[in-house]
Amino acid sequence: MQLNSELLERAPLVWLLLGLLMISGGLYLGFDHGLTIFYMLVGVFCSLYGPLLFFFKRREQPNRSPRPLSREFISAGATVIMPTPDQYDEDRQQ
Repeated sequence: MQLNSELLERAPLVWLLLGLLMISGGLYLGFDHGLTIFYMLVGVFCSLYGPLLFFFKRREQPNRSPRPLSREFISAGATVIMPTPDQYDEDRQQ
């Protein structure tokens, strides 16, 4: 089964958000609760794993050169907003 590429691209963000959620859950429970240390450790692990995964994914991707423009692309320099004076004179004479 092939996973969706959108899901794989957003995986580092999901890990980071999961880590922040676990840390905030541990703080919400308070340090008197027995599972607070577990929540905090898992949260720190997830919060560090997300950016690390993002860094390694970016490093693994080949450097992509910008795609060349298609032949149908009209650049701003090729468009004519106002006719030049010699074109204007030719149009008036006709």
